[in-house]
Amino acid sequence: MEDELGEERDIFIDGCQQDWNELPEPAGPLIVGIDGGYVHAKDQRSRTGGWFEVIVGKSMSQQGGSSKCFGFVNRYDTKPKRRLFEMLKSQGMQMNQAVTFLSDGGDTVRDLQMYLNPQAEHLLDWFHITMRLTVMGQMAKSINTNDQPNLSAEVEKELERLKWNLWHGNVHKALQIVDDLEFALDIEDHGQEQRKLLKAVREFGTYISANQTFIPNYGDRYRHGETISTAFVESAINQVLSKRFVKRQQMRWTERGAHLLLQVRTKVLNENWRSTLSRWYPGMEQTCEAKAA
Repeated sequence: MEDELGEERDIFIDGCQQDWNELPEPAGPLIVGIDGGYVHAKDQRSRTGGWFEVIVGKSMSQQGGSSKCFGFVNRYDTKPKRRLFEMLKSQGMQMNQAVTFLSDGGDTVRDLQMYLNPQAEHLLDWFHITMRLTVMGQMAKSINTNDQPNLSAEVEKELERLKWNLWHGNVHKALQIVDDLEFALDIEDHGQEQRKLLKAVREFGTYISANQTFIPNYGDRYRHGETISTAFVESAINQVLSKRFVKRQQMRWTERGAHLLLQVRTKVLNENWRSTLSRWYPGMEQTCEAKAA
């Protein structure tokens, strides 16, 4: 299938509503969190070219139980959507099953999760919203102007209102507050810290506006025990990415090398590395059993 721009889209939704109604009752909703990180590149051709992106995610049932993780190098993997789809299928995903995708709203991860399930909902991760708001709140404390001595306190108060409205899914009001903050900060002879904060506020407004259709009522979801954050993915990121690629590691990687190691790491963590080796090398299992006997 091609979109309006003529770009090919991979769609893995099978059947129609009538077919889905005849499927057995699914085990429960699936929660999929997707995040990204960066790895040192072996061939650093420029200052900005010293890193490449790695996508890491984790899928689990809303009721708990077993979970699975995945990872890949975005610029190397030719079929990342197929990789995610097959992992979800291995967890028993059905076309009549509710699936919630949470991510930071970036184009790469947003495109990855589209067209995988007709019941899917796509949400902006609350953690990434609060992270940006926290940074702006810290920046607001550094504002010091003689003409507006109360500006810092007023901005902090407005940021709290902004957070409250986003928590309750009131995007329209949140964007109005962003406009008010821009107006209050965009004055003549403002200092460096104020310019930085103004830039951050403008970028945050663009971020919220671009993702407004993916912002739910977080407070309501939280009260009903529904997932609102990709915090559960952090353990997967530490196990899959940080442990081998980032933390205290001086190694630089090719995209191919990093991608292949990610496949090994995720198969080990998902406890299917042995079955994968047995499939690749059918005689290995027989040899191990013979030695054990």
